[in-house]
Amino acid sequence: MPGQDVLASGLVERIGQQSGTIHYKSDAFNTSKEMEIADHSVALKEVTNLLMDPESGVIKNADEIPAIGHRVVHGGASFSDTIIIDQDVKNTIKRLFSLAPLHNPPNLKGIEVAEEVFPKATQIAVFDTAFHQTMPATAKKYAIPNELYEKRFIQVYGFHGTSHKYVSEKAIEKLGKENSKIISVHLGNGCSITAIKDGKSVDHSLGFGPVNGLIMGTRSGDIDQSVIFYMVEQLGYTTKEVSKILHHESGMLGLTGYSDLRDIEREAANGNRECQLALEMNAYRIKKYIGAYTAGMNGLDAIIFTAGIGENSDVIRRMVCKDMDYLGIELNKEVNSLRSKEIREINSDNSKVKVFVIPTNEELEIAKQVFSLVTE
Repeated sequence: MPGQDVLASGLVERIGQQSGTIHYKSDAFNTSKEMEIADHSVALKEVTNLLMDPESGVIKNADEIPAIGHRVVHGGASFSDTIIIDQDVKNTIKRLFSLAPLHNPPNLKGIEVAEEVFPKATQIAVFDTAFHQTMPATAKKYAIPNELYEKRFIQVYGFHGTSHKYVSEKAIEKLGKENSKIISVHLGNGCSITAIKDGKSVDHSLGFGPVNGLIMGTRSGDIDQSVIFYMVEQLGYTTKEVSKILHHESGMLGLTGYSDLRDIEREAANGNRECQLALEMNAYRIKKYIGAYTAGMNGLDAIIFTAGIGENSDVIRRMVCKDMDYLGIELNKEVNSLRSKEIREINSDNSKVKVFVIPTNEELEIAKQVFSLVTE
């Protein structure tokens, strides 16, 4: 930085499962290693070992790193901007564990491991909730007593903001106009959809915590609150058990026994009806939100598919865009089936709405914000 050359990149997959994989790439090195990765702490230490390895590494020692950017999912009402991490910031992230139990704990663990491995670096938090600060009250308030909003800060916070911000800016460049109506669909193990008008978030599917909205890998997405009361009051579950079910045992995992969409698509192609139905439910939920957000913005210029599933699953993209001609959405099926790491337009020539696949780059967005903060 301020140049944007990537010295090394990588990915750790299937953390906490029996067989994990670490992918690592630099100019002179490209490797994938399978191993059991018990938790995020183990994963991060393996990553730092690769970065400082005499053969594959890109740094000689930890002192070469002046700043580290951390994606933190939930900033609550406390954080709306990128911030240097101190003990108070860490304490607040910890207090927000209950609002993002799948994310804030490993986010904090990442900070602690980075402090241990890179003791001289400035640690900086970039919050997923920040991009959604522009949502109007009509979208971010719940229909509950005002006191809970004003004094307890119960509202829609929104997530995946770093990703939605990055890809929407790329889409605006492609459209060639600032005044635009865009729906960004972030599909990974966690999923969310954002209505973006004139470059600003105006509505979003995830809310107070990152469990509602779209169907996700292990999270339920939208569910009738009465189901929770019934499970506690009539079926004897504790609230902690219900939370575990909705966060860790639901979504595509609960429907199919698999949390990885690649496994689900393979089984669906082999005739597994549970997997077929789960894919149909997943696509239908996304379609409903597209319809709602198009109505809310009174129009639609473009849809963005991004993140691991959005960028790589031509199956999900095809199912979402099927029978959407009323909204002027029509896919080019041949182009949709092609794989690429580049930004691409996959709508037909007749489509009134542009359909983009835009690889997200949260790392670059975080790096830009970190560099901006430490060089102010």
